[in-house]
Amino acid sequence: MDTFETRPFDAAEYLKDDEEGQLYLLRDAMESGEAAYIAHAVGAVARSRGGLSQLERATGIKRQTLNKALSNKGNPTLETLIPILKALGLKLTVEQAPAEPELADA
Repeated sequence: MDTFETRPFDAAEYLKDDEEGQLYLLRDAMESGEAAYIAHAVGAVARSRGGLSQLERATGIKRQTLNKALSNKGNPTLETLIPILKALGLKLTVEQAPAEPELADA
């Protein structure tokens, strides 16, 4: 039986010069509503745009905190997320979601 080596996938490696891909990843994460996916997507975009050291300098948030908050198990607070998004040239917005069928009848 053949054996093969695998390595961890990091979306940041594929997003370096692809701003539209970065935005697609972030939109997909936001639409999922899963905090860990959102944190991981923001982390991938941050890594693709210069890395966490640059983000640390731009936000004043320690690299260790950024690593933890933006990991695939991360759950950053708004206090952490808002300056990160601002440093990435992004903003958090809210829009009306389509009504859920069971909630619309209530």
